[in-house]
Amino acid sequence: MATRILLAEDTRDLNRALTTVLEHEGYEVVSAYDGEEAADLVAHQGFDGIVLDIMMPKKDGLEVLRDLRADGVYTPVLLLTAKAEVDDRVSGLDAGADDYLTKPFAMKELLARVRSMTRRRTDYAGKNLSYGDISLDSETFELSAGNTVRLSVKEFELMQMLVLNADRDLSGAFLIGHVWHKEPDADRETVDLYVSYLRSKLKWVGSSLTIGSAAEGFRLVAREDTQ
Repeated sequence: MATRILLAEDTRDLNRALTTVLEHEGYEVVSAYDGEEAADLVAHQGFDGIVLDIMMPKKDGLEVLRDLRADGVYTPVLLLTAKAEVDDRVSGLDAGADDYLTKPFAMKELLARVRSMTRRRTDYAGKNLSYGDISLDSETFELSAGNTVRLSVKEFELMQMLVLNADRDLSGAFLIGHVWHKEPDADRETVDLYVSYLRSKLKWVGSSLTIGSAAEGFRLVAREDTQ
């Protein structure tokens, strides 16, 4: 069965071009041209991934995304944005996006992001992990300690890497090479952004751990305010 993608992009020429490329790669694509249409399609159909433009009529992509997450829809979402500022990336991740891609972009980069986003969770089967007071569920992508929170795909992969290598420092280059190896524009800023999100989520679930950083790299350490 083909992987089903909802493509929500209001620029019709770009929508057609992206649809052609995705279908050529074997995806089944359903198009939406405004935010309300996208939300309605998600409410009535199942998708393996959503490519969602931020700037759309009737309802912008961030509003659509926030509503989906509030309704308990956790289909992976790749946001498309014409803005490159860090604040826009943060807003998208805050709203629940799994990844973002800044326009203009190369088609091969889009395809790499979509492949990463729609990676089946069965790829992680049997890899439930625990360390200290935290546990990672590979089926639900949930991080648990006192409370439980769902992680995005990249957050899960980053936390998984930190747990698997809890006995050593992981450099930014190492993490980029293992978590973002198919994304040529990933840099230290990308790592720092996702680390900041995981720190917040570790604190929210009530873990005694956080992600420490030093010249040598990143690793899971005890939070100072729990000692």
